[in-house]
Amino acid sequence: MSAHDAMEDAVLAAARSGLADSSRGDRAVWLRAIADALTAHADELIALAHVETHLSLARLGGEVVRTATQLRFFADVISEGSYLEATLDSPDPALIPPRPDLRRILRPLGVVAVFAASNFPFAFSVLGNDTASALAAGCPVVVKAHPGHPELSRRVAQIAREALVAANGPADALTLVEGLSAGAALVQHPLIAAVGFTGSTRGGRALFDLASARPAPIPFYGELGSVNPVVITPRAVAASGAGIAAGLAGSFTRDGGQYCTKPGLVFVPPSAEFDEALTAAVAASAGQRLLTSGISSAFGEGAAELEAEADVEVLAQAPSVDGEAAPVVAAIGADAFLAETERFQQEHFGPLTLLVRYGSASQLDAALAVLEGSLTGTVWHAPDDDDVLVSAATTALSRIAGRVLYNGWPTGVAIAWSQHHGGPWPASTASVHTSVGATAIRRFLTPIAYQDAPQSVLPAELRDGNPLSVPRREDGRPVGG
Repeated sequence: MSAHDAMEDAVLAAARSGLADSSRGDRAVWLRAIADALTAHADELIALAHVETHLSLARLGGEVVRTATQLRFFADVISEGSYLEATLDSPDPALIPPRPDLRRILRPLGVVAVFAASNFPFAFSVLGNDTASALAAGCPVVVKAHPGHPELSRRVAQIAREALVAANGPADALTLVEGLSAGAALVQHPLIAAVGFTGSTRGGRALFDLASARPAPIPFYGELGSVNPVVITPRAVAASGAGIAAGLAGSFTRDGGQYCTKPGLVFVPPSAEFDEALTAAVAASAGQRLLTSGISSAFGEGAAELEAEADVEVLAQAPSVDGEAAPVVAAIGADAFLAETERFQQEHFGPLTLLVRYGSASQLDAALAVLEGSLTGTVWHAPDDDDVLVSAATTALSRIAGRVLYNGWPTGVAIAWSQHHGGPWPASTASVHTSVGATAIRRFLTPIAYQDAPQSVLPAELRDGNPLSVPRREDGRPVGG
């Protein structure tokens, strides 16, 4: 069977799975069953992932736990029910114009295509957050497997499908396709209603354009490139520069710097103590074999191009070992950054970070004003810091980042109701949405309003008396739950 025929079969099977007609209670049971099956096969899957990705066993073990947690989290989200935004307005003929009986709810969008990421072979792959949130919404999922871990992808999909069947669920709610051409065709398939993507800016933009060029365009929720700027204030450097430097080294080299939230652009005042501490920490850091040969080549070429720039100083570089990417710290002045902002904001997917040395608050303000979109922005400040400077940095980063954090490092994205993992272009193609957290489910839902509908045709969540006790709004007032 050709890759295209396999893709066609996968989409048709998903569309016929009946998931959209299932209850929230059933879907919650199925999500928890998949999580339990993933946990039960953890040792087997971790060993397989280690061979294909070169990530450490400890890191992969933690990622399996995260992935199971995500599935159970969305089971809780749909059980609670507020994600439906159930809203009722009573008829009022005295209004101008008269108001009929109106009832609004969110319903599943349709079959969703999910493109697995390379850097999280569990948490952003076959059973990653996109898949978990789409299944929770009632949308069948066709996963485009990442070529960096094909055997793992097939085995995870098999385990999930078997778990669905064992829990009396539809196995075809989750199907898998492989291959570059199949991925492009998947985005253009008329039965695909939305796409979730995590990957490179170039690859994501190509698929985004395909989704937009369809006769009937569909939403494309892409998480793309991000440099995750960090601002370190002068007082923070004076108070704890060595500790901040050590933390930066640990964050940008973690797992080979292959995190979408890696701090890749750091604004810091000139400080010999900071430079010395960072140099020492990087020199002691181990290299990492990157996920794929393509990623490794791209990182090496990008690092070499940056280091060759006339205004760039290579501040620190770990010892190089064959086949591994050596951590690198480069540095430039704020004026050089401002002269070529686009060049110095390119993401380097690997263990590299770029320091931008600023000499004044006005220089920092000018540099922050030209930043492109990122997933995160970070401010390091001291207890007695200049409130004006911290406030200005917060305002600037809030403009371009989906999450702003203080005195911490952005690697690591908590699973929570209030989490937001997204940002303006090129961090994502839809900055109003998140790919982590409870509202990730909103991407795969669409509203429908019923006017003067008989009770028998209404979803149970909209019927008189609120029989399922979901949180909803009635005539403007929150009730239920």
